[in-house]
Amino acid sequence: PGIGADIVRGFATACSENAVALIGGETAEMPGLYAMDDYDLAGTIVGVVERDRIIDGSRVEAGDVLIGLPSTGLHTNGYSLARKVLLEDLTVDSRPDALEGQSVGEALLAVHRSYLGAIQAVLPMSGLNGLAHITGGGIPGNISRVVRGGLRAEVDYAAWSRPPIFRLIQDMGGVPESDMRRTFNLGIGLVIVVSKSVSDDAFDRLKDLGERPVSLGNVVVE
Repeated sequence: PGIGADIVRGFATACSENAVALIGGETAEMPGLYAMDDYDLAGTIVGVVERDRIIDGSRVEAGDVLIGLPSTGLHTNGYSLARKVLLEDLTVDSRPDALEGQSVGEALLAVHRSYLGAIQAVLPMSGLNGLAHITGGGIPGNISRVVRGGLRAEVDYAAWSRPPIFRLIQDMGGVPESDMRRTFNLGIGLVIVVSKSVSDDAFDRLKDLGERPVSLGNVVVE
């Protein structure tokens, strides 16, 4: 009961903070399928948008600016590789120097932040051309979904400092840079694509919210 209450409380808090209605749920008990004290938790958010307000990347053009917003950790992708690399020699309670005081468990379970406020800040802008949530596939795999054929995103991977958890995974596992880029967000959780003419305004709006936007690069002709 205590764990169930904590889960529902967490859902309710997150929904309240992001103006989402919590309209239902189901708890299924399946003895024999899950081990004792194991849980499988899933949630779905459904939204509605007017067709003429859909941001699908169709307006992205060469010269557009890529703005990155920091992630808080792994978010929702790369856990299989992270566990394989880290938990062979460490435990969730280990505090390697590379994590700067955090335990492995704390770093892996860092809460996936919300980008609602940031998106609402730039949504009214006429030059907002694309939004890419960096999930499976990393930065290249997700930006490519909003950049149409004939164009590509030119990303400067040295433009920001990667959080310690990603550096630790790469160092301990000897993971090639190409695999890191395809598997993890590497510290950037959302990419906003805007026209160059409004990029300064976009940066100002985001900074006014306390965000730390990063200039990642540009859209170029392929």
